[in-house]
Amino acid sequence: MNNIDKKILEIKKRKRTGLMTHVVVGYPSLEETVIVVKAMADAGADIVELQIPFSDPLADGPTIMRACEESLANGTKVKDAFIVMKKISAEVSIPLLFMAYYNTVFRYGVEKFCVDAKAAGASGLIVPDMPLDEEKYEHFFQFAKDSGLYPITVISPLSTADRLKKNAQVAHGFVYCTARQGTTGAKKELDPTLKAYLKKVKNIIFTPIAVGFGISKKEHIRALQGSCDIAIVGSAIIDVLRNNDKRSRIDKVKQFISILSIE
Repeated sequence: MNNIDKKILEIKKRKRTGLMTHVVVGYPSLEETVIVVKAMADAGADIVELQIPFSDPLADGPTIMRACEESLANGTKVKDAFIVMKKISAEVSIPLLFMAYYNTVFRYGVEKFCVDAKAAGASGLIVPDMPLDEEKYEHFFQFAKDSGLYPITVISPLSTADRLKKNAQVAHGFVYCTARQGTTGAKKELDPTLKAYLKKVKNIIFTPIAVGFGISKKEHIRALQGSCDIAIVGSAIIDVLRNNDKRSRIDKVKQFISILSIE
């Protein structure tokens, strides 16, 4: 059984909403990425998504985009992401995922990327711009599954019923539902139509559901109770890192995660 399945079973048994957090590998630095992820795991994060920085992250808002730019300016390479994943996976027990854009995966070599990601300790891959319709040419989903990884599909409020059905056929672990159309970024309030959208999704897709884009506080996670299995918090964590100095930001991240993960 994949570690993602084990974690979701644990979450369901405890009748709570799980928490998936997000970091950009190499931001603020490679060394701090390792420390931050370990701190988040200690503070109660259930799953952590490690984003491999990319120069044109189309799904990301200004916060994560800036973190990617700074990581790349620091010289972060794809190979560094695998090294960081290896270090973290040796010290935490929670599932770890890579998030990357398909150009990164393609240039590295799709099959090699999947094999190396698994060897580094990843449980799954999130590649938001890998369309299902291209699978017959790219074989990304097949290579991922052959390597023992869950390829996590991404859907949005604009996904049609037909698109949801196609995602249901290939879904493993969980499906990543964006809470709104557009890019990532912390918001004060959730979209009022979100629950209706998630209800529509759950009528078609029976794999667990994770919701991201705009979730930034405990009240958001409480509001999602019963509508999804996992809440995803990304940009708000990057903001905590950016708004605190090196001496205090790890403790601030732990405090933030502890508040979010209160049952």
